[in-house]
Amino acid sequence: MRIHLTHVFVDDQDKALRFYTDVLGFVKKHDVPLGGTDRWLTVVSPEDPDGTELLLEPSGHRAVGPYKTALVEDGIPAASFAVDDVHAEFARLRGLGVRFAQEPVETGPVTTAVLDDTCGNLIQLVRAAAQG
Repeated sequence: MRIHLTHVFVDDQDKALRFYTDVLGFVKKHDVPLGGTDRWLTVVSPEDPDGTELLLEPSGHRAVGPYKTALVEDGIPAASFAVDDVHAEFARLRGLGVRFAQEPVETGPVTTAVLDDTCGNLIQLVRAAAQG
């Protein structure tokens, strides 16, 4: 068994697509109209184009707003993305104007940072030191 798809709820799919591709560096995988303005819109890592897809899911359901607000208020990331170097990625993204809720922090063998995706979510960047 493996993870095929996961999602983040986004306030604006076009804005989210720009952020997740132009800023974070993902690539669009699927963009299928669902009626109205909603789309089945996924992105993937350019390093693994056939790997896990991230669905940029519309925030239309009535439960999503309170859920997202509670997560952000409590500082809980909606998703976590692995990077090779949290400090380098932090510097790159900050240079692009990305706002961080948490600068890089090292906790034992793990380094994390948390960014605002501009679409209502906190996203964690993580790097675990090699075990050996």
